[in-house]
Amino acid sequence: QVQLVESGGSLVQAGGSLRLSCAAPGPIFTNYDMAWFRQAPPTEREFVARITFRGDNTYYSESVKGRFTLSRANGKPTLYLDMNNLIPEDTAVYYCNAAPYYSDRGEPGPGDYWGQGTQVTVSS
Repeated sequence: QVQLVESGGSLVQAGGSLRLSCAAPGPIFTNYDMAWFRQAPPTEREFVARITFRGDNTYYSESVKGRFTLSRANGKPTLYLDMNNLIPEDTAVYYCNAAPYYSDRGEPGPGDYWGQGTQVTVSS
């Protein structure tokens, strides 16, 4: 089973910045669209951002637009999520996902893969 590996989550103060990383197998990174989701109990998992496998298009939820930046590394099979101006509402477990395609709402289609998640906590 393919496993994506997230890293970079930590405790940060409001207004700070953080970079999350997602390492993926080479063939997955090259041929799959990728995305980040987050979940903060008791709420349901929500879409954060996604990027096409070519890296030519990115999409963001309204809550993070203008503050988060998604990118695909060129030298290694790694997806980055650069988070700036963090607020307490960003506190959640962040999950990386890779899929052949995503719906208009940002949900992954069949054949997707997930990471184990990384905790981001933003203090006020």
